[in-house]
Amino acid sequence: MNQYALITTLVGAIVLAFVFGFAAQRLKLSPIVGYLLAGVAVGPYTPGFEADLDLAMQLSEIGVILLMFGVGLKISVEDIWSVRWAAVPSSVVQTVLVALLGAGVGLGLSMPLAEALTLGSALSIASTIVLMRMLEERRLMKTEEGRVAVSFVLLEDLFIVIAIVVLPALVGATAGTPMSIFAVVGAVGLTLGKIAVFAALMLAIGGRLFPWLIVQVAHTKSRELLSLGTLALALGVAWAAYRWFDASFALGAFLGGLALNGSRFSHKVGEDSLPLRDTFAVLFFVAVGMLFDPGVIVRQPLALAAIATVATLGKAILAYAPMRLMGQSKRVAALVALGTAQIGEFSFMLAGLGRSLGVMSQETYNLILGAALISIAVNPFLLRFVPDEKRA
Repeated sequence: MNQYALITTLVGAIVLAFVFGFAAQRLKLSPIVGYLLAGVAVGPYTPGFEADLDLAMQLSEIGVILLMFGVGLKISVEDIWSVRWAAVPSSVVQTVLVALLGAGVGLGLSMPLAEALTLGSALSIASTIVLMRMLEERRLMKTEEGRVAVSFVLLEDLFIVIAIVVLPALVGATAGTPMSIFAVVGAVGLTLGKIAVFAALMLAIGGRLFPWLIVQVAHTKSRELLSLGTLALALGVAWAAYRWFDASFALGAFLGGLALNGSRFSHKVGEDSLPLRDTFAVLFFVAVGMLFDPGVIVRQPLALAAIATVATLGKAILAYAPMRLMGQSKRVAALVALGTAQIGEFSFMLAGLGRSLGVMSQETYNLILGAALISIAVNPFLLRFVPDEKRA
């Protein structure tokens, strides 16, 4: 049966996602809740059919890539630049304060300092795919609040790259192989320099090359080739960003879409890739559910509640206050605060690195996954508190 692992994983994930998602919709819940529960049902911690977790996580990564590529097709550089003074300071303040709050909770739970700091850092990063789906469903991608929210989470994507670079160095220092502050700063500077070079290449060269390539493919009048070319471009750029520039797949895909933004066929490219993006986005939520060990609810209910509170209420408050101080309206501040009051795919990446380096225990990893499951499930309900335009 191993040779059919991919097929069985896709069948189990998609069929159960449909069943649970439809049931959630009928119960007036977000379909995302159903997708998450479908993942728990096919995960390794529940009886019955067990899907391949590694395959599911890789498939979900494709969903993140395609989603971020689609975001780049819709959001221009001018859109992001226009809201920099609102998004950048607020994102930095929220990320730092949430990381400190999460680390404080970790220390309160008797975690070692390194583990507590890793926990806090993981909690400070919002799920890009959850926020983007929310903005698309509400048709807010091209609005002022949508641009602020996108810029907010993109900056967090950059933070996760820095954290992934710094964490091994810090672990080495505590393990008896100390690295000077200059070595850490140098490693971070090198990574940021690579990302800056990649961004410049995408906007300067890719901005001219990618539209030309898509036009050439479109002239063949083959819908299949246009869809295939779009997929090749999104995945290829994402892989190049990860392989050669130490950036995340998501950030690379976003810059690839940004380079294609404004071309004659960018709208059609976005429409043609939508069904594939939606399918893989569902697989992301299923994969999240598969990672969760329900037993942690019984073993550590108070710890899970504390961490989930940081990931929802704590993040919302620590985003809303800076946004209001920056002069944003109640609606914009509430949308960004509540939209980022969750954790997801990049939190798993950082937590997984901490576990592989021996900094984080499996139980803490399960607590982060449980908090992610809870925060993603309750996020649609939190968004109901966003004031409408008339009241804002």
